[in-house]
Amino acid sequence: MKPEELLPHRPPFLLVDEIFDVVPGQSSKGRWHLTGDEYFFPGHFPGRPTLPGVLMLESMAQVAAAAVVTDDRFKGKIPLFGGIDKARFRRQVIPGDTLEMETEVLKMGSMGGKGKGLARVNGQLACDASFMFVIAEATI
Repeated sequence: MKPEELLPHRPPFLLVDEIFDVVPGQSSKGRWHLTGDEYFFPGHFPGRPTLPGVLMLESMAQVAAAAVVTDDRFKGKIPLFGGIDKARFRRQVIPGDTLEMETEVLKMGSMGGKGKGLARVNGQLACDASFMFVIAEATI
């Protein structure tokens, strides 16, 4: 499904192209096809374009957010980062790569929760992390 149907994020900060296999309140998967035209590649780094690790984490969080916001308890809400633990970057991600992400919600309460995610390119682990999130209103 299209991320715009689930998430409040919009370009240039919508960092996922497809979301699928969503189990509300439990898990979700997504893909980000990196074309090389993304706004950050020219500056990160000239001559060696590399996906910034923080954007890889944000992309995984956006995929995980789909599992949260499809839970009936959290419609009209948005999960925000509360913390990132054990983030490891295992390979460079470059233009032309497709980032395949899997996320799981480990614990969820009315105010927030914990989750984990991993990202792969061609089956090779690129990043894995655990994260905490807080639940907020989608609009202020």
